[in-house]
Amino acid sequence: WTGGITSPVTVLEQITYLMFMKLLDDNQLKAEANANLLGVPLKNKVFQDGTCVISENPRLETEYKNLRWNIFHNFEPGEMLTNIQAYVFPFIKTIGDGKDTAFSRYMKDTVFLIPTAKVLAKVVDGIDAMDMNNKDIMGDVYEYLLGKIAAAGENGQFRTPRHIINMMVELMQPTLKDSILDPAMGSAGFLLSSAAYISEHQKKELMKTENMRYFKSGLFSGFDTDQSMLRIGAMNMMLHGVEDPHITYQDSLSGENTERDQYSLIMANPPFTGSVFQEEISKDLLGLCKTRKTELLFVALFTKMLKVGGRCACIVPDGVLFGSSKAHRAIRHELVENQQLQAVISMPSGVFKPYAGVSTAILIFTKTNAGGTEDVWFYDMRADGYSLDDKRSEIKENDIPDIIARFHNRETEGDRERTEQSFFVSKQEIIDNGYDLSINKYKKIDYVAVEYPSTQEIMTNLRELEMQIGQTMDELEKLLGLQIRIYLLNPLKTLYFQGISPILCSNLMYFPLFLPLRAETRESFLLSADHLIQQSCGSTLRFPCSVSVNIHCGTDIGMSEKLLHILRRCPV
Repeated sequence: WTGGITSPVTVLEQITYLMFMKLLDDNQLKAEANANLLGVPLKNKVFQDGTCVISENPRLETEYKNLRWNIFHNFEPGEMLTNIQAYVFPFIKTIGDGKDTAFSRYMKDTVFLIPTAKVLAKVVDGIDAMDMNNKDIMGDVYEYLLGKIAAAGENGQFRTPRHIINMMVELMQPTLKDSILDPAMGSAGFLLSSAAYISEHQKKELMKTENMRYFKSGLFSGFDTDQSMLRIGAMNMMLHGVEDPHITYQDSLSGENTERDQYSLIMANPPFTGSVFQEEISKDLLGLCKTRKTELLFVALFTKMLKVGGRCACIVPDGVLFGSSKAHRAIRHELVENQQLQAVISMPSGVFKPYAGVSTAILIFTKTNAGGTEDVWFYDMRADGYSLDDKRSEIKENDIPDIIARFHNRETEGDRERTEQSFFVSKQEIIDNGYDLSINKYKKIDYVAVEYPSTQEIMTNLRELEMQIGQTMDELEKLLGLQIRIYLLNPLKTLYFQGISPILCSNLMYFPLFLPLRAETRESFLLSADHLIQQSCGSTLRFPCSVSVNIHCGTDIGMSEKLLHILRRCPV
């Protein structure tokens, strides 16, 4: 920020480029060490020996060693900035050619924006202080930086809360036998969580060379239309041990996406606030539901890209569940009649705060193209472990463990009542309700009768309260020895006292009335309000015990406030 870069995405991108520079050098240092140990020459080196020609026109060249992190990070800050801007950054933009990593394939259009040597030196020192070989630590650091994007409210649409992603992965339980896709990838949260789940639950299988090769380069796929997020997502995967996922720049909904029947597992939180040009939408998607709404088109896309037997868990806005348009009904009909809809998990509206307050749900289904829906499991999530306001503070209430446990033991859920958080709804009942999938359509609420006292009893209580108030007021009047009623009236600007009783009371001290008038010989008198306020304190007015004080200040609000202040503070 202080260096002149205000966008969180840009900050993360620039840090990502520097991390990539260090990773390239670290990887070659490891390879060189292994080659030396085995006594064989190192092939396919990123950093060759001798001179590197950066460009021919104009001629720009430098030693390969100056492109390596372990060399240039020792330069003076000014020299290091010049070296990176003129040589290192142009070099890493040209090394990909689609062969090295998913990240390097998206470096061609990048720009190095770190403006000052001082800022660069601080970032380089920070990266040097981290253990780049510890994928867990590096992954945590990167996830922290991604969290800052969401906290800033910028590009929040790319970030699904991590605990929601982890819950969906726990529900789907990915394995090395899957081919996993997120067609609206963003920062690759679903792919990353899937990789972590497989690494934890299939450690023995990953020890096989073939499985590890598939894990690093074939298991995970992701599409996005934002080059920045492709780079960020690819780096996120690299830092978690997935070096070359199939991450592609592609509009998933367009006719250019020809991938069909290829994936066994799709997990996604597609954008659900926009629309696309109808002429660009793939024709087979329009054939399923003719609409421009992205939330419906993506659900249709999932049914097309899955293999038969493939599974999907996707987040949709509540409108998809009960919308009355022809397209809404068509997509729900497809899931219920032609695929096997298994679960609808309704989430509270605060899950995506602070940058979205929309209510959402998770749909879980299996592609069959031949139906198979019988009973659909519904769950009403009420808490996700965080407060549902903009602060999203951690709280004790959390339904996620219960959701995971019950989903994997749905055979025991058959006897649950509709008043409970989870229950089954038959396919026929869903059909009878127009394929409505909103949980509120089916859950029942227990209404507890509340008995109120009778009207006569309420009136009796009010009379008793009124008597108590009257008695208390009488006692207060005795203590004061004086009753003063104050009214703000319109239009005259005078203070009016009217005596009701000839009985004299104690003096009204410090009242700012300093005319030599004695009220016991008069029934009433008039006094200028201006004069009343202007006089100094110190005189005394004696007047009858029961007095009505009418203050006439016209439309002069300031005068009214001053008189009220005076009357309220005067002791009797």
